[in-house]
Amino acid sequence: MEENFSDYFKQTGRVAKDYLETRLDLLKLQAAGKLSKALGLFFSVLMAFLLFFFVIVFLGMLVAFWIGEKTGSFTIGFTCASGIFILLFVAIIVFRKQLIEGPLSRLLINVLIDEIDDRDDNVHIKDKAKVPASPLDPTDPARPGYVPDDEAVEHQ
Repeated sequence: MEENFSDYFKQTGRVAKDYLETRLDLLKLQAAGKLSKALGLFFSVLMAFLLFFFVIVFLGMLVAFWIGEKTGSFTIGFTCASGIFILLFVAIIVFRKQLIEGPLSRLLINVLIDEIDDRDDNVHIKDKAKVPASPLDPTDPARPGYVPDDEAVEHQ
């Protein structure tokens, strides 16, 4: 009788240890997935801003040289272009919530909501696949006291 309890507790301990290790691995994979999505979003936004920055710099130089040619002084051209950049900078600072913070937060929220929806869809698909034949089905892993066949040991 004591051997049965000893074996039962050993098996339960092993199953609990395996469960905890599997849960830890699952959490690591979920964290890696979220981190990779966040980094992908970060780098794509960063690349878009860098591209936008270079376009603005070259357009500013184009405007500066154009104004310089029209006025006959490149100093006046670059001063006017700098004034335009200062006005753009002030406008961005004043309207940063509408121009930058709002769209970025909406983008991040949409990405997170899509991920949650995908995860919920996968959970519902798995739940439909695990419908047991009857409430007393011994092969149902959700049944209390379920032990996989490879771990079950009969004692006499």
